[in-house]
Amino acid sequence: MKIRRSWFLLCLLAAAPVVYAQVRPDALQEYRSGNFQRAVAICTDEIRENPNNLDSHVVMCWSLIRLGRYEEAERYGRAGRIISRYDPRIIEILGEANYFQGRNSEALQLFQEYINLSPEGGRIDTVYYYMGEIYIRLGRFRHADISLSTAVHYLPGQADWWTRLAYARENAGELDSAVAAYERALSLNSQLSDARRGLERTRRALASR
Repeated sequence: MKIRRSWFLLCLLAAAPVVYAQVRPDALQEYRSGNFQRAVAICTDEIRENPNNLDSHVVMCWSLIRLGRYEEAERYGRAGRIISRYDPRIIEILGEANYFQGRNSEALQLFQEYINLSPEGGRIDTVYYYMGEIYIRLGRFRHADISLSTAVHYLPGQADWWTRLAYARENAGELDSAVAAYERALSLNSQLSDARRGLERTRRALASR
């Protein structure tokens, strides 16, 4: 009886790591499910357990950005960059954190670095969109046109992005192409009031020439 009991305990102990691995919470899955606060909690535990876990820093930052906690995202992003200086995910994260905090030049530099490192990366469309928005902030509308044109090349179904592209073209004096972009935005989403007003405004400007 003692031998059987000892054998049972040995089997139970041997199986424990497997069971633990199966029930260990998945931060990335929580993030993808929109449970950003839960993902942050899981990543906090993972980083406490292993401060050099780069993937935990990445998912932590993604979740913090979605929660609007940009300063924290930047802090974890900087820690992640110490672990891996040229990881494109970390560089893009730092670009977003700076973008949302209004640090335009820093964000542009980081986004450009991301493009150089990962020209076909998974966030390339969003990076070009943010660059376009920064150029609009700076009044550099032709640069905004180039960046936003690239963004909609990668993600052509994003009606809001077509509206911003049209706005950049309108302010750059490219009225014909602005009309085309506004029309494309409305073809994707006829309820966009900014696109509707922009189209009417641009058509009036063309008619008054």
